[in-house]
Amino acid sequence: MAASLEVGGWRAELEELLARFGRLFVRPEPRQQAGRYLEGLLGPVERKNGWQLAEAIGDARPWRTQRVLSHVLWDEGAARDLCREHVVERLGAEDGVLVIDETAFVKKGRHSAGVARQYCGMLGKVENCQVGVFLAYGSRKGHALIDRRLYLPEAWAGDPERRSAAKVPGDVPFLTKPAIAREMIARALDAGVPCGWVLGDEVYGADRRLRLMLEERGKPYLLTIRGNDRLEAELDGSVGRHEPSVLARALPPRAWRRLSAGAGTKGERLYDWARVPLVRPSEPSRERWLLVRRSIIDPADLAYFVVFAPARSRLLDLARAAGRRWLVEECFEAAKQEVGLADYEVRSWRGWHRHVTLSMLALALLALALLAGLRAGLNGPKGAREPLAGPSSRSASPRSAA
Repeated sequence: MAASLEVGGWRAELEELLARFGRLFVRPEPRQQAGRYLEGLLGPVERKNGWQLAEAIGDARPWRTQRVLSHVLWDEGAARDLCREHVVERLGAEDGVLVIDETAFVKKGRHSAGVARQYCGMLGKVENCQVGVFLAYGSRKGHALIDRRLYLPEAWAGDPERRSAAKVPGDVPFLTKPAIAREMIARALDAGVPCGWVLGDEVYGADRRLRLMLEERGKPYLLTIRGNDRLEAELDGSVGRHEPSVLARALPPRAWRRLSAGAGTKGERLYDWARVPLVRPSEPSRERWLLVRRSIIDPADLAYFVVFAPARSRLLDLARAAGRRWLVEECFEAAKQEVGLADYEVRSWRGWHRHVTLSMLALALLALALLAGLRAGLNGPKGAREPLAGPSSRSASPRSAA
């Protein structure tokens, strides 16, 4: 693995990140071990669990690596911020997007922090799993994950015995997934992350407080909503709260345009699109719309988005923005397949956040390798695969804000 990292001078990029990451450690031995863990996540090991990672980095046993995730003193929150900074420094662009979503991790037993019977998008059904909420950043240069938080179900949050066993800090409250999203997005925007849009599915689109927060910041958003959510719009000469499905049925045929949501693995992703003006915001340079996407193959298959954007935005701009939400799915797929996002063997709250943060750092390096055309040199035969360019994996949500 070490030799492969020399390709194209990529070792220098890795060493720079390791040097910045190493400042989070007081002692040299755990600093070196954490760096080796990160290199192991970038290596060709098929399953990046404790024993296989230990073997890959030359350890006879996984104990030293496991201590990095449990007992060693370092700040995983600062490491998260480092990941965000590194991604934005390399991939940042004013037309970038922030995408909020969640993904599930199937688990056995009941002792891992936050594990419960809840919806698992990977399997498309309720399963015993953990769910993590993630924030992705993407631009024309590439995309990566920049924030994360384990979802702690309300039953867990109110169970002192289980919290203590999984070492969930006492100051960690129960938060809905939209509340977690608000914290993550606010943290990114406060840090100056450049972006033209905030995107998310219906779990987040249904949260009026998230939409209000973004409008107060003047930040454009395009969020999926359900057909039975209600939006303020004029219909039949009067303003009221109407379901998107009702507003869509009132659209005349001339309102629809066939547009691409962007290129996919099989060419342009074409749909029919239309928009309905909603009650205007107080900011005169902004507008709100209901955006409707209609399948060409099945015209009864409609998707709805609530939009806050510059008044000059074209329908094409909205369609292209909607198509960019899938980059978070590509991040999940690449992180699970390439850098061991789901291969952890830890049960504690801290252990989960530490492993996931290290996987995010590794994913950021892969994104930069793709940008430089060096992916094959970083990760051997497995790393030679490109991430899929379409909606190849499903989110963990049952379409509720649980």
